[in-house]
Amino acid sequence: MESPIQALQQQRLLLQLEYQTEKEAFRRQTEQKGLARLVKRGDAWWPVRLGRSFYNSLNQLCVEVFRTSDEEIEHSFEYGRPVVFFRGESGGTGLRYFPFTGAVSYVEGDRMVVSVPDTAPLIDLQSSEQQVGVQLSFDETSYKTMFDALDRVMRAKGRLGYLRDLFYSRQKAATYTFQPMRFPYLNETQEEAVNRVLWAKDVAVVHGPPGTGKTTTLVEAINEVLRREPQVLVCAQSNMAVDWISEKLVDRGIPVLRIGNPTRVNDKMLSFTYERRFESHPDYELLWAIRKAIRDLRAHRKRGDEKFHQKLERLKERAIELELRINAQLFGEARVIACTLVGSANRLLDGQKFGTLFIDEAAQALEAASWIPIRRVGRVILAGDHCQLPPTVKSIAALKAGLGKTLMERIVENKPEVVTLLRTQYRMNEEIMRFSSDWFYGNQVESAPEVKFRSILDLDLAMTWVDTSQFDLPETSDVSFKEEFVGEGFGRVNKAEAELTLLALEQYFERIGKTRILNDRLDVGIISPYRAQVQYLRSLVKKREYFKPFRSLITVNTVDGFQGQERDIILVSLVRSNDEGQIGFLRDLRRMNVAITRARMKLIILGDVKTMGRHPFYRKLYEYVKALKDCS
Repeated sequence: MESPIQALQQQRLLLQLEYQTEKEAFRRQTEQKGLARLVKRGDAWWPVRLGRSFYNSLNQLCVEVFRTSDEEIEHSFEYGRPVVFFRGESGGTGLRYFPFTGAVSYVEGDRMVVSVPDTAPLIDLQSSEQQVGVQLSFDETSYKTMFDALDRVMRAKGRLGYLRDLFYSRQKAATYTFQPMRFPYLNETQEEAVNRVLWAKDVAVVHGPPGTGKTTTLVEAINEVLRREPQVLVCAQSNMAVDWISEKLVDRGIPVLRIGNPTRVNDKMLSFTYERRFESHPDYELLWAIRKAIRDLRAHRKRGDEKFHQKLERLKERAIELELRINAQLFGEARVIACTLVGSANRLLDGQKFGTLFIDEAAQALEAASWIPIRRVGRVILAGDHCQLPPTVKSIAALKAGLGKTLMERIVENKPEVVTLLRTQYRMNEEIMRFSSDWFYGNQVESAPEVKFRSILDLDLAMTWVDTSQFDLPETSDVSFKEEFVGEGFGRVNKAEAELTLLALEQYFERIGKTRILNDRLDVGIISPYRAQVQYLRSLVKKREYFKPFRSLITVNTVDGFQGQERDIILVSLVRSNDEGQIGFLRDLRRMNVAITRARMKLIILGDVKTMGRHPFYRKLYEYVKALKDCS
């Protein structure tokens, strides 16, 4: 068995490969794909209107950016992501980039605030005669942070070195011994999971299959740990996951300090962000005045002013003193510090130590990212499900060599005794849940009695599969149920299947009745693994007059976009239909586990059985759905 250091060196090499692959892909995309494609992918806004520039509460120079395009394209801009500004022509060729990189500070709808370096030529940007745009830039910072984390872990002695050696070996993790606590409002396995967290000296894993109340269990565990410790660190891979757990903790009455801005911008979410709390502090106005005085002093420096440096240093010392005092109070009042894994490297956390780190959605994070916050803590609690969405890895070679293996998977493999599987699910009709439980969880997940037979219509089949290979179309027809390749980054589209998907939904709506759908607010998710199919389906929903009254109830997104969500009715458009039986990345069955377990009461799958059925998983799924029909 290789040593922990050797394994981490291998991780670093694979991460380097991923870094080079992604950087090269970004360069190609920028140089070759053209502006229209970047905009359509949601990776660029063009043209934009620039608003005011100002200094924010963190003393960063910021500029407002407004998207002026009428197209409602879902974009990929979110807090912390690096961006670059460019001048562009309507033909989309010959983009010229401004010589600085900014970062998204805030984004909501068609308005974004970008923080830029103090030296950024904003006057050139704001007075450009050509139309200006903004696009996502390559995220160098996240990679640097991950490389730094791996280097630190490899060199580590003390507690971090101990955890490294423990996680990479079969050595038993240390535990406390005391009587288990009772939690009457939790089920048996949730209660067991909370007790395992409390007993753990080193590590515990909460494995939460879909609908099993992982977040509820995690919030309870955090609450119990806070009875024993003054403060904990809570992290997740994405801003959205951090927001979700933070909101649940705030609902429980636990004071949270969120480092970084939330993705869903509302007063409730903003109220516990570091930036909003910093601005609300009584000393903030004085600090603002001092910072303004420093900027004015620098801007109006007089030649030969001998006291300039003295004045500047005095003001800077006073500003630092005030900032430290505000930070000490904000961090002192918070019981939970919440941020993304990469965000835990924020300078605000320099010197901070925590007894316990909770990593939510740990099965979606690269191992290198998980190590970033571990250096600040004594023990680690991981929660997630390695049978759902994996981390995103773009380099095929790095993926095959093991970069996609997460720290959670490693610990589950090496230390099954620290894992608690949550076994009761509260989301799905039993028939929807059963296939997932059998295939992915060793038939260990059961339905809670209150959801076991939930359905929208009496005697309704919970799952149906519409086999597109059964539709005979004349050879002269322009319509085909065969997939079309759209391009790198968009994948494939199957227009006939998309039309059929909406027809299937319309027919199901007719059975339910408009009044009941609107009165009961029955919500619908339409899922496809391919971005091109999602965009095509969205355009169809928008055009169809029939769906106008229901549009607020219908969400169309990729599998990744639906992670952590649920709907009353789910339709899944599989897209793939070819003579070779090729199904591409649909071979990653964890994605399909996510797709089929979003449905509470009705799941409709649309796909070509001749193509999909060549893979044993999809063949078994089709046979399972067919058997339900035969038994009804």
